[in-house]
Amino acid sequence: MIIRIIDLETTGLPPDAAVCEVGYCDLTVGDGPTQIGDVHTTLTNPGKPIPIEAMAVHHIRDRDVAGAPIASSVFGKLGIGVDVFAAHHAAFERAFFTGGDTPWICTYRCGLRVWPDSPSHSNQALRYFLGLELDDRAMPPHRAGPDAYVTAHILCGLLGAQPVEQLVKWTSEPALLIKCGFGKHRGKKWSEVPLDYLDWLVNKSDMDEDTKFTARHYLKKGMK
Repeated sequence: MIIRIIDLETTGLPPDAAVCEVGYCDLTVGDGPTQIGDVHTTLTNPGKPIPIEAMAVHHIRDRDVAGAPIASSVFGKLGIGVDVFAAHHAAFERAFFTGGDTPWICTYRCGLRVWPDSPSHSNQALRYFLGLELDDRAMPPHRAGPDAYVTAHILCGLLGAQPVEQLVKWTSEPALLIKCGFGKHRGKKWSEVPLDYLDWLVNKSDMDEDTKFTARHYLKKGMK
């Protein structure tokens, strides 16, 4: 099985942003040890100026992408021979590249489930929480190739804990959050939030889908 880990650098946030770099790294998953392949990176022309705020994150400038191909020409080759796509915060990558009918793994959503004790579940935080000793291919952060390489190692850890099918299932669901980030129970683990408050969130609030999903999960657990 080939799992292709994808990372994109962009001019900002969807729906108005465009892609200025595509990076990917493959995992070969089989009967033996999981193999991490080479890192591939391609600059792409976003067709619009890159804002200063975006440059400050990834340091890609307009002159760097002036002669680069457009992202769609790169995307057309990404699905060849791939069984599963993966990304950290996969919803972001999927806003630009859907991958057709190929299933996805979100290492952020799965990381919340497998490593609830991590103080953060960003790509780089999980790298250090897991004690990953990585070479120069992991640098610099916030570039498509290095970030895909880091995510590939995080995914290896996830695959050591759960099968591909479970990771795909978790990815298809909203994120199961760990701590409440608002209101009078801010900072508490969701498992510690009172049932009446969880019930209010589920049935009467207009919170986002991750919050409602999490509240519903712990409400059901508390009522058993």
